[in-house]
Amino acid sequence: MKILMVCLGNICRSPMAEGIMRDLVKKSNLDWQVDSCGTGSWHIGEPPHKVAQLTAKKFGTDISDLRARQFHPGDFDAFDKILVMDQSNYADVMVQARSEKDREKVDLILNLTLPGRNCEVADPWFDNTMFDAVYKQLEQACQQFVTTELGIVNEDAAKE
Repeated sequence: MKILMVCLGNICRSPMAEGIMRDLVKKSNLDWQVDSCGTGSWHIGEPPHKVAQLTAKKFGTDISDLRARQFHPGDFDAFDKILVMDQSNYADVMVQARSEKDREKVDLILNLTLPGRNCEVADPWFDNTMFDAVYKQLEQACQQFVTTELGIVNEDAAKE
């Protein structure tokens, strides 16, 4: 399984999601690859936002080695699943899709925990107090992805 996390600049939400998923993959002994990127080019080559790094580290995830890159159509060939953070990212990725197969790979990450609601992960870039909440949303979504892919039944979700 190859998973790509996508946000706008690849310095806040998607690198946190990448770090979380990498940790879950490692803990679960899975042979998966995880990467992240942004739809914009402003931060190419830059490390994640300082507050994103501090937040991730506070929760036990190190993302300091990640560097921003921009999404490109070849990512459809390289990844099995492309998880985007918001509707703008979704539209930016979908416009580059070359086929129905490409489009089927793309979904909003919060559809993992709130199926079909098309909820967005808020961009904490504008409000540093949001990073903790964003991290927790992403952690829950990543955990749901792993348990779903491994066929583990979430008893709480089954009760709903």
